Amino acid sequence: MSAGGAFGGNRGLRPVPPEKGIFPLDHLNECDSEKKEYLNCLKTSGHKSEKCRPFSKKYLQCRMEKNLMAKQDLGELGFRKPSEMEAFVGNELPQN
Repeated sequence: MSAGGAFGGNRGLRPVPPEKGIFPLDHLNECDSEKKEYLNCLKTSGHKSEKCRPFSKKYLQCRMEKNLMAKQDLGELGFRKPSEMEAFVGNELPQN
C-alpha cells in the first residue's frame, strides 16, 4: 500500500497554487476558434510549437480580451517583437 492515500493524493502536504494564479475555463467557448486553430497547427506541424506561435499568441490575446485570464504584456509571456529577438540571436536573453 502506498503512503499517498486511497486515491493517490498526498495526505498532509499542502497544495501549491499555480505560479500565475487561476483562470476560468472557457465554458462559453468564447475563444474556441482560436483554440482549434492552435491545436490544428500543432497536429499538422508534428507538435512543433514554435511553428504555431502566432496561433498561440492569438489564443492568449482572445483570453485576455474576454477576461478569461489576467491582462499581461505578451513580451512577459515569451512573445517578443521580431526586432527584439534579432538583437539576441546567438546571445542569451536578458534576465529580468
